[in-house]
Amino acid sequence: MRLSCLQENLRRGLASVSRAAAHKSTLPILSHILVASDAGRLKLAATNLDMGILTWVGARVVAEGAITVPARLLNDVIAGLPNDIIDLSLDSASQTLHLRCGDFAVAMKGIEADEFPVIPTVSAGEPSVNLPAGSWREVIEQVIFAAATDDTRPLLTGVAFHLGACEATLTASDGFRLARRTLPLPQPVATPMDVLIPARALAEVARNIGDSTGQVQIAVATSGAQIAFRAEQTEVVSRLIAGQYPDVQRIIPGSYRTRAVLDRHQLTQAIRLAAYFAPAATDVVKVQIDAGSDQAPGRLTISATAAEIGENHTVREGIISGEGGQILLNVGYVADVLHAITTSHLALELQNAQSPAVFKPVGADDYVCVIMPMHMR
Repeated sequence: MRLSCLQENLRRGLASVSRAAAHKSTLPILSHILVASDAGRLKLAATNLDMGILTWVGARVVAEGAITVPARLLNDVIAGLPNDIIDLSLDSASQTLHLRCGDFAVAMKGIEADEFPVIPTVSAGEPSVNLPAGSWREVIEQVIFAAATDDTRPLLTGVAFHLGACEATLTASDGFRLARRTLPLPQPVATPMDVLIPARALAEVARNIGDSTGQVQIAVATSGAQIAFRAEQTEVVSRLIAGQYPDVQRIIPGSYRTRAVLDRHQLTQAIRLAAYFAPAATDVVKVQIDAGSDQAPGRLTISATAAEIGENHTVREGIISGEGGQILLNVGYVADVLHAITTSHLALELQNAQSPAVFKPVGADDYVCVIMPMHMR
């Protein structure tokens, strides 16, 4: 192998694939990155056997070849080189990758490319759908924060992806909160699907999409074992989680007794301040809603108390209808929702202190987030 590419492009490509490399594994090859020529480009790939990321970098290829080298070392070396042309060449006899950039010369020992695991691919004929990259990234970011991070509940570490005839729905829940977002499809699909995607894989998809304005192709293998996301020069392939996702629809209340329409920015400021005082052990904030009258608007009071620090109370006005009431919520969960909602105003709906709090954007009916109440002893 002998080729040349720009340091900036190579550094960016390594940043994309390195997150799939396994830094703690009994298989040394999983901590490596595959560096290979591929149809006139430089191909980079990494996998931890559950997820694989592949990206292609523009290059001038003189001779074909492939090798795997330690991911962390390669990242550090490329980051330390000047923003100039890098020449890469492979000594097949010693499995050494040589890099030259200006006055810098590096030789890195590697492992033969034949030992690198095959990253499963989803063929062009498999069921797929194309979605705008910007919309898909926003949908992912609005739901993945609600997925569980505890591997003892593997089903809840995934995001349920339902592809209907005319819309796609993503749902995530860790048992304490739920986020659901629906996205209309640019055109109807012939093959509906229901799969469970690891939240970590979706996070990598959103990260690799970046500010792309193109399309993302989502394809599922007919075996039901893998899903692939293809966007411009990068592809993320992930195993799907086997099993039936819990029926979380029952968590979403079908009615409310109190509804408050609030300015999202003002509420975010109040929650940020309350987070400084919420007890570290429980992270509880009290939300008190008082209905308005003909003479005065409704009021929402957010307060938090920490015996060793102090307390705070913030009052926000809003359009409030219904009985009013009080509920205790996890301040971090509320902050996550406020970050996910992008409209200027949101609605908070309650039944009572023992029922979930429901957050919805005002002016859009495609997103809902539910937070279970907390109870103080």
